[in-house]
Amino acid sequence: MLGAAALAGVLGGVLAVPAIGAEQDEAPEQIVNGDFSDGTTGWWWTENAPGTVEDGRLCVEVPDDTADPWDAIVGQDDLALVAGESYTLTYTASSTLPIISRTNVQLAEEPWTTDLAAADLVGDTAETHTHVFTAAADNDAAQLAFQIGGGAEAYTFCLQDVSLRGGAEPPTYEPDTGSPVRVNQVGYLSDGPKTGTVVTDSVAPLAWSLRDADGTERASGNTVPVGEDPTSRENVHTFDFSGMTEPGEGFTVTVEGETSVPFAIGEGLYSTLRTDALAYFYHNRSGIEIEADLVGEEYARPAGHVGVAPNQGDYEVPCAPGVCDYSLDVSGGWYDAGDHGKYVVNGGISVAQVMATYERTLTTEGTGGEALGDGKLRVPEGGNGVPDILDEARWQMDFMMRMQVPEGEPLAGMAHHKMHDRAWTGLPLLPHRDPQPRELRPPSTAATLNLAASSAQCARLFEPYDADFAAQCLETARTSWAAAQANPARYADPNDGQGGGAYSDRNVTDEFYWAAAELFITTGENTFRQAVLDSPLHGDTDAVFPRGGMSWADTAGLGALSLATVPNDLTEGQLAGVRAMVTEAADGYAADSVAAAYGVPYAPSDGSYVWGSNSQVLNNMVVMATAHDLTGDVTYRDSVLRGMDYLLGRNPLNLSYITGYGERYAKNQHHRHWANQLDPSLPNPAPGSVAGGPNSSIQDPVAQERLQGCAPAMCYVDHIESWATNEITINWNAPLSWVASYLDDLDSEDGGDNGDGGDNGDGASACQVTYATDRWSGGFTAHVSVTNTGTQELSPWELTWSFADDQRVTHAWSAEVRQNGRDVVAGPVSWNSTLPPGGTVSFGFNGTSTGTVADPAAFSLNSATCRAE
Repeated sequence: MLGAAALAGVLGGVLAVPAIGAEQDEAPEQIVNGDFSDGTTGWWWTENAPGTVEDGRLCVEVPDDTADPWDAIVGQDDLALVAGESYTLTYTASSTLPIISRTNVQLAEEPWTTDLAAADLVGDTAETHTHVFTAAADNDAAQLAFQIGGGAEAYTFCLQDVSLRGGAEPPTYEPDTGSPVRVNQVGYLSDGPKTGTVVTDSVAPLAWSLRDADGTERASGNTVPVGEDPTSRENVHTFDFSGMTEPGEGFTVTVEGETSVPFAIGEGLYSTLRTDALAYFYHNRSGIEIEADLVGEEYARPAGHVGVAPNQGDYEVPCAPGVCDYSLDVSGGWYDAGDHGKYVVNGGISVAQVMATYERTLTTEGTGGEALGDGKLRVPEGGNGVPDILDEARWQMDFMMRMQVPEGEPLAGMAHHKMHDRAWTGLPLLPHRDPQPRELRPPSTAATLNLAASSAQCARLFEPYDADFAAQCLETARTSWAAAQANPARYADPNDGQGGGAYSDRNVTDEFYWAAAELFITTGENTFRQAVLDSPLHGDTDAVFPRGGMSWADTAGLGALSLATVPNDLTEGQLAGVRAMVTEAADGYAADSVAAAYGVPYAPSDGSYVWGSNSQVLNNMVVMATAHDLTGDVTYRDSVLRGMDYLLGRNPLNLSYITGYGERYAKNQHHRHWANQLDPSLPNPAPGSVAGGPNSSIQDPVAQERLQGCAPAMCYVDHIESWATNEITINWNAPLSWVASYLDDLDSEDGGDNGDGGDNGDGASACQVTYATDRWSGGFTAHVSVTNTGTQELSPWELTWSFADDQRVTHAWSAEVRQNGRDVVAGPVSWNSTLPPGGTVSFGFNGTSTGTVADPAAFSLNSATCRAE
């Protein structure tokens, strides 16, 4: 049975609770009738859980179908606590069913501030639990509350020997960081950088040794002393074994007798992470059964919020009092952050980055669009002819468009900021057991622009697959843009945090820039071009790409990344300016990675780590990976890889922040239905879920109890109640999905020239063409690469071919493609007009087809015959 120390631990890190000594025994007893020798005197219970005393035990009968822990409580009031004094609470408890007791010492009224907030597993054998805590303030009427609700079945809970005394020694917390030798616990790509960090008191270089699974030394060298790392306040060295490229598993690095966890070297290390990270969104869908055939029995669950009791459903959700007089069908979408709320702000950046993961495969050579295609991911829509990743994105887009204020209502066209429960629910609670009423919160400009931007992106991506839905997306985007222009300063209330997060944002210049960029790319209209060019952010790298990274509150970078990579009608000079912002920002993040003792591309100006710091790291990696896609400069790629090293264990806690990846990984993230730490019948988070990570502000009680004075990168605890450091959210898994897809694609890059031809003898250029298609009933996507194998530069280049059947081009990217009958001509867009000798240009297009079809086999480049593969 788990005791208090185990529940408080971080993968073995514990709170050291001092023994109760003679001096402590002499401190006055705060509990009245803790041995129940005077019956029930001093004790109370909720009306639904009547209590009786027998044989020195107080037993209460807890009914079935209690949703939240506080739906059944037994407790005692009027406890006297002194600020700064440390107390020891002990009690013995048993239960006829295994349950979690939320054991709190707290204010006896709102806001119910806790001095102690513990979670104790109680079973059918009586067991003693001990907690030591320090009172934050004087309180002459504190409350001890055993919150024991939240179960589907009825049971009996019994208490005995309850004691609360002062005079304790404050507890100390020591995280288990394992080996001082820190590496990427998954592994390193064969041709990528391979670096690690070791914590040591030595100021002189130390010998390191790389050994394979058989113990054979494969490389060796000396560490490089760094000095004190400001993120951990520890003395560290680094080591580099990039010269080892031979693949294998079970490698370790040893420094002065200390050995790292095992890791791999090779390719294909991130293929499962790509699909696992994207499966996170299906796991967190609202309004649909999560099927065991897709995710396994332990993660399967009934549909949540579909109007089946005790749910009140999301099909007719009213506004909170005073907001509006209508109700909306806001079913579907993704649960936001381990709770049951659904948001347009925060949901917008999430779905945009999921769609961008796919759009990258349309605009970047060497990408793995097939891995995201129909039948490849864990979604129930497989086999419908639409890439699975777009099916997943549509689940969220449908919800977000339903959040728009209807025509004819005040603020028509704007988007409600969020919808969630009227009051907070506790952990654990599966979505289908949530009894709370649901409410729409007021519209906001930020939410409206999130909807405009993501809907515009949706329109261009869905056009080849569902023209009607694409048209709906575009209409929504236009309506939202107009509504935001008419209401440019309607902000969410920062105090609207009852039942769901506030997500308040009083600066929406970045959302205007993002929305204008996406609308311009999709429509080509000058109105949106001017909105981009006239934005005060345009051309200001630090404003578009903050040093701390993009986030739900800083979204301008999403627009700039789309402008830099998705074909659009900016002039060549304007496009160069946008790309310069991307590479300038990437240069800064890469420099941070090179300078950091742990290789992390994250260096906030004040040195502190923010809530969700791991998502900031990932968003910086997205910018650097995009710079690598644009330029081919491996400096950016290497910094992305070092960022992944940090996330997968090369960090001060020697912990992989991604569940299921590495030997030591986070597994108790804050989540209502992935809550194994609170209910052993529930699972831990699914593999591929990234924890928020270190947060210098440590806002939650668990973090505050354990982490006072922590170094920035040490401000983390793998505990389900540490929502400030260990939350998981859709907007943190979205950049993880993008980066994992990018990293998996690195394995498939061919590294350059595919050709072996020469010129035609008369100076005309020879060429080589690779033409590949993904086909479905009635349509296809073509991926084309053409290499100039001649001796002359082609500017502009022009590739021609003919279809042998009735295939029709409908939409192209990275090239202008024109069709006349069966004849097709492809030419450059503004940024790829020149094709030098040995150079390659790649583009793609979608098309329709009927009956039996065949890929073209003959091509010409500027009148020269090409060799086709």
